[in-house]
Amino acid sequence: MDIRVGLGHDIHALVENRELWLGGVKIPCELGLLGHSDADALLHAIMDSLLGALALGDIGRLFPDTDPAFKNISSAKLMQKVFEKVKSAGYRVSNLDCMIHCEKPKISPHRENIVTSIARLLEVEAGRVSVKAGTNEGFDAVGQGRAIACQAIVLLVK
Repeated sequence: MDIRVGLGHDIHALVENRELWLGGVKIPCELGLLGHSDADALLHAIMDSLLGALALGDIGRLFPDTDPAFKNISSAKLMQKVFEKVKSAGYRVSNLDCMIHCEKPKISPHRENIVTSIARLLEVEAGRVSVKAGTNEGFDAVGQGRAIACQAIVLLVK
């Protein structure tokens, strides 16, 4: 069996007048993530883990923030393009483990919707997707509530 492991990370600043998207789910919050696309840091980390597992670089190379075609685009649409590369290479997701680092909003009320959204995008059952959350205990921009950071690790099998 051919297996591949990929790691992804992303961080975006929290700002006013932006929607907050995490894992393809719109989260009610007075602040949203700043970015060229919808700035869904969780999907960005997952995409980078998928691309990394296949040694295809990162989302910045595939979807540069200098390209107006990607301005305010849904990260779920970008995820579909990345996942097509995974399937074209003959792989499927065995499991995915994700971590959201934020002070607010609380992730637990949204966790099930996030897991369901990610599982749908990756064409796997929800039991193969783990989404955890934690705070940074007041340290750095995340801990001060000025940013959200996400990490993802994926196992692909052929």
